[in-house]
Amino acid sequence: MKTLDIIVPVYNEEDCIDKTLERLLNLKETFRSKLKVNFIFVNDGSKDSSAQILAKYAKEDKSIKLINFSRNFGHQMALTAGLDYSKGDYTAIIDADLQDPPELIYNMYEKCLEGYDIVYGKRLKRKNETVFKKLTAWGFYRTLKSMCNLDIPTDTGDFRFITKDVRNAFNSMREKHRFIRGMIPWTGFKSAPLPYNRDERAAGVTKYPLSKMLKLALDGIFSFSFKPVEMLFALSAFLFIVSLIVLAGAFFFEFEEEWLISFVLVFLSSVHMLAFGILGQYIGRIYDETRNRPLYIVKDTINF
Repeated sequence: MKTLDIIVPVYNEEDCIDKTLERLLNLKETFRSKLKVNFIFVNDGSKDSSAQILAKYAKEDKSIKLINFSRNFGHQMALTAGLDYSKGDYTAIIDADLQDPPELIYNMYEKCLEGYDIVYGKRLKRKNETVFKKLTAWGFYRTLKSMCNLDIPTDTGDFRFITKDVRNAFNSMREKHRFIRGMIPWTGFKSAPLPYNRDERAAGVTKYPLSKMLKLALDGIFSFSFKPVEMLFALSAFLFIVSLIVLAGAFFFEFEEEWLISFVLVFLSSVHMLAFGILGQYIGRIYDETRNRPLYIVKDTINF
C-alpha cells in the first residue's frame, strides 16, 4: 500500500493540538483502504507545552512522528525539515491551527489521481478575519505575483498535496531564505487548485503577523525576482534625464531657486539610500549562502 506523510509545523499551539489530532486521526480512517498515513509534527522551538503533548501522543501511536528543533527556526524551516524526513509516496502540508480543514487532504488526493503532481488550496473566503488582515493578504499575493518572475498562485498558503517526485525536487534546493509557496511551483510539475473557504483559528493567536508577512514577501521577491534592481536602473535613467533638463534650464533660463537645488539633492540622496538598501538585501542573501550553515538543527526525534 502506498503511503502519505502529513507534515504539521507547530509553534506554541498547545491549545490546538488535541483538536488537530482528533481531526487528523479521523482523516486517517478515511484513507484506511487507500493509503497508509503517517503524521510528521515539527516542533519549531515551542515555549509552551506543545512538545510534551505531542510526545505523549507519539508514544501511544507510532504513526505520529515528532521532530523537535533546538530552537525556533521559523515556519518555512519547519516545513523544510518535515519534507526532508518524509519518505511517503505522497506528502501533504497543513498548519496546526485548523484554519485549513484537514478533511480536504482527501479531496486533494483524489485531484492528484487525475494526473496532477501538486494540488494547492486556493482560499475563497477567510472567516472572522479583520478587514486590515484581508486587505494586506490580498495586496501581499498580488504584489508578489507582479514582482516575481514565476507564476505563483494567488490566495494560497503552504496548504498543499504533492507527489514524491515534487518532494525530491524540492529537497534538492537548499537555499537559506526559503519561500516554499514559490519553490514548489518553480519545480514545474503539473498543478491544480482546490478552492475552499478558510476557517478561523481553532484557538490561540496567529503566528503570521504583519511583520512576518512582510518578511515572507521580501523573501519571495528577492529569491525569485531581479525586478527591484531593474526598477532602480529605470529610475536612475529617469533621474539622469531630469537632471539634464534641470541643468539646461538653469543654464538657459538662469534659475536661481536654491530650494529647487536642495530638493533635488535630498531626493537623490533618498534614492541612493533606497538603492543601497535593495542591493544590500541581495548581498546579505549571498553572504548567508556562503556561510553554509545548516537550515535547522534537530534536538531529538520520536518514532523515526
